Amino acid sequence: MKRICIVSQHFPPEKSGNASRIYDTAAHLAGLGVGVTVLAPHPTFPTGSFPRTWKRSSVQEVDGIRVVRLWAWQPGAGDPGFVSRMAYYLSFPIHAALWLLLTRNRFDAIMTSAPPLFTGIPGYVLKRTSQVKWILDIRDLWIDASIGLGFLREGSLYERLSRRFEQACLSRADLVGVTTEELGRRISARYRVTAPMELMPNGVNTDVFRPTSNGKKQQIIYAGNVGHAQDLDKVALAVKSMNGTYNLKLIIVGDGDTRESLERLVEAESLAESVVFTGILPREDIPRLLSESLVGVAPLKRLENLEYAAPTKAYEYMACGIPFVGCGNGEIAHLAQESGAGVIAENTPEAIATTLSALLDDPGRMEEMGRRGREYVAEHYDRRSVALRLKYYIERVAWTGA
Repeated sequence: MKRICIVSQHFPPEKSGNASRIYDTAAHLAGLGVGVTVLAPHPTFPTGSFPRTWKRSSVQEVDGIRVVRLWAWQPGAGDPGFVSRMAYYLSFPIHAALWLLLTRNRFDAIMTSAPPLFTGIPGYVLKRTSQVKWILDIRDLWIDASIGLGFLREGSLYERLSRRFEQACLSRADLVGVTTEELGRRISARYRVTAPMELMPNGVNTDVFRPTSNGKKQQIIYAGNVGHAQDLDKVALAVKSMNGTYNLKLIIVGDGDTRESLERLVEAESLAESVVFTGILPREDIPRLLSESLVGVAPLKRLENLEYAAPTKAYEYMACGIPFVGCGNGEIAHLAQESGAGVIAENTPEAIATTLSALLDDPGRMEEMGRRGREYVAEHYDRRSVALRLKYYIERVAWTGA
């Protein structure tokens, strides 16, 4: 049996999109006969939502996966400051690198999943000290997104050092996985990449996320990270402008750095009865909530540095048979057009309201979009198929050296 170690900053019971993706990938690989170990920190994200622990490590078996939890700094605030955030991002990969160097376990391959950028540290260290094959799994342009969202100053020392480290990782990896073709193009345009680059999309577990028989409610839904990349405030204001006609609720499932500021907006705009914050819910509850909603929203900010992103939540909406309204350019617009399951609106409350109204006034169109979306993700983005492709990549490139 071949053995792989997956290093990820997030893993269930955390409810982020990447946590569920890593779990599904690992579980499917294990089901395909691969020995899988996942290295992750103790549950921390969203920051401030889990009790802190000082335990150095713990080991458990989860659905055929060996999960090793390592201590890392755990911010106590929901939107931590720079120092606390960096301590969280750096302490885990450094601990993971030490664990991999000192443990008597031996792996045929290691896969590091970014963001954050620093999860590449264990892969870089092992490539310098052993013969292990390294799969560098890149989910987004973390540095570019940080600049676009104002967290990082372009041209700063921190940016230059981060890009130098990313180049070092790309120069030593044996395989580079990317979520979208646009992400691959942007990486190739900026960095020197010598390893094969393969498409490994976020995908969705279509056995878990599927339409239910529950009736529809007069609501639209957002399920995901409540973070800086999302224009959720504009969706809330759009709902406010529509409620003289539709009596619509916006259900926000999840948590994140900007939840508190969004809650303040909702209170200031007297939207408490129209916008419902559920917080983090068990994963098994999400498909029902999606299926009984009329539309899912995926309001990415319209930034050039986010054009490569195809949000996991959009796949989940489609898998549950509901259309989505997205914002932003690039991959999300391509996904909406290619699948026939989404519509893209400009990033203003007025445009979002107009787009939502046009859908709500045409139930037949919504039903057809929902059907197309389900068929599209089942054919192209089911996570078992993605894991099977990853197993093939591992055997072809990482293990055989072909």
